[in-house]
Amino acid sequence: MISKLLIANRGEIACRIIRTARELGVATVAVYSDADAKALHVRMADEAVHIGPSPAAESYLVGDRIIAAAKQTGSEAIHPGYGFLSENAAFAQAVIDAGLVWVGPKPASISAMGLKDAAKKLMREAGVPVTPGYEGEDQSAQRLSAEADKIGYPVLIKAVAGGGGKGMRKVDAPGNFAAALESCRREAKASFSNDEVLLEKWITSPRHIEVQVFGDSHGNVVHLFERDCTMQRRHQKVIEEAPAPGMDADTREAICAAAVRAAKAVDYEGAGTIEFIADASDGLRADRIFFMEMNTRLQVEHPVTEEITGVDLVEWQLRVASGEPVPLEQHQLSINGWAVEARLYAEDPSNGFLPSIGPLTEFNPEDVRVRLDTGVEEGDAITPFYDPMIAKMIAFAEDREDAIELLRDSLMGTSVWPVKTNGAFLVKLLADEDFVAADMDTGLIERKGEALMPASLPSDEVLRGAARKLMEEGPLPAPAIPGFRLNAAPRLMARLEVNGAEIDVDYTADAESWFMGMSEGRDRVMVTQDGQTFGIRHARAGGSGHHSAADGAILAPMPGKVIALDVAEGDSVTEGQRLMVLEAMKMEHALTAPFDGIVRDLAASVGGQVEVETMLARIEAGEE
Repeated sequence: MISKLLIANRGEIACRIIRTARELGVATVAVYSDADAKALHVRMADEAVHIGPSPAAESYLVGDRIIAAAKQTGSEAIHPGYGFLSENAAFAQAVIDAGLVWVGPKPASISAMGLKDAAKKLMREAGVPVTPGYEGEDQSAQRLSAEADKIGYPVLIKAVAGGGGKGMRKVDAPGNFAAALESCRREAKASFSNDEVLLEKWITSPRHIEVQVFGDSHGNVVHLFERDCTMQRRHQKVIEEAPAPGMDADTREAICAAAVRAAKAVDYEGAGTIEFIADASDGLRADRIFFMEMNTRLQVEHPVTEEITGVDLVEWQLRVASGEPVPLEQHQLSINGWAVEARLYAEDPSNGFLPSIGPLTEFNPEDVRVRLDTGVEEGDAITPFYDPMIAKMIAFAEDREDAIELLRDSLMGTSVWPVKTNGAFLVKLLADEDFVAADMDTGLIERKGEALMPASLPSDEVLRGAARKLMEEGPLPAPAIPGFRLNAAPRLMARLEVNGAEIDVDYTADAESWFMGMSEGRDRVMVTQDGQTFGIRHARAGGSGHHSAADGAILAPMPGKVIALDVAEGDSVTEGQRLMVLEAMKMEHALTAPFDGIVRDLAASVGGQVEVETMLARIEAGEE
């Protein structure tokens, strides 16, 4: 067994690997950037080495520094986690060339599956069914458009080096193809330094099914059954579960056998995932499930597989990397129970799910009955440099219904402040009747739209309880709003500020109002309801003075870089017209005109870095 391991990653996955390594008696070394100097994975590891500035391109993506850190600390092996350099064949080879153990597949296997077009050709040869499409070398816009016409709309444009939903665009009609191709290529170039694409037929009722595979250096390959990752938003997984609902024994056997063939075709070692797209218009059927791609690493959603199989996949990784065979044979593996995972992110559903940056003054997962995989603790911060995931919450039960209920209950009581989260969104999704009935496809979240959006305010009962609590805490900063009724007791009124919005609350009734929360100092009450945390305090005199779309101010919703500017000072624009594109966390965000008017006070320029809430322009309403 490896005796000392360097983890070339950060956050939740680094902490996850450290826990298993500690159980096996393996010493761990963390690496960290400036932003992560006090991060949880640094505090947990036996040793830690600084590798550079906060941007990942100057730290976690600099392979030479990571290898040097391993040499410096006497580490025997490097575990890449997921993301960053985990699927970089050149880095894997550099690790091996440095005389270190690479905890992952052979570089040749990574290369074989790293480009989606080449991988699809290889899978065809291995007898694995693939989605109809185009993976040709001719990347001209004219050829791609012509091939899209042959395939038939809608089609999906995918970056050949893509992953995580980046570099993907659905196109519904020929007239939209050119613009979608340009945007897809630009995002792919920024994310993967490769703007080549492939085309696939868009499956109209798609389910996302993936199979966990594991190989070793002795020629063994097993599968650990399937996961369902159908619940997605903009191609990003939101809820994952295992096993897949509606999967019968024959279909499971067919898809898992195809996954093993795929892994054997590239002489696979270690943990990997074969991803399939299923046409679920007539249920899950073996003849309607197609290969999409292989992830040559551990997946974010691996805990649901661990929960139903009783296997520690990180332990398996370390054992196989040490030269041992896969610990269990196929006949020794079975499915027991049901597991559902939700990704709790620091993001604002009311603002297009943009990341919410700031301190985690409060992070209190209430229900310890679920597994919590996290890389942060209360008092840490969500920075603009990395993925804003706070935690993965994994519920396990005997059946799907109980697992969903347990996860939902856990999310409902998890308080996070002051950053915003998708917790209330997840609570609503887990209660959605179509999801509960497993009548779902990858478009379910988009179709539900506003029905899944969290409430902007807590319930009236909570507001009344908060008002009474605040009155008990101390004097008002301004007089309460008077209330008067003839021949009746005076009404008790208060003006409160709830997450920045002002509201008048009548708390005359319900002297014993239900109240759940805590005070922050003497002037604020914290309340968590249905997965959303509200900060409630007395409204301050004078207002906030913030700009908003109502006055035409175009504010940066988060830190980022302006990558496209479509207007100039003095231009006339119409409501909804794109003004500029902001790139943040390798995703593009279009900023549009809130109403018809004239562009004034234009402060944005292509390539310019902006901070959150920077005013980039102002739209002056035109005269009628």
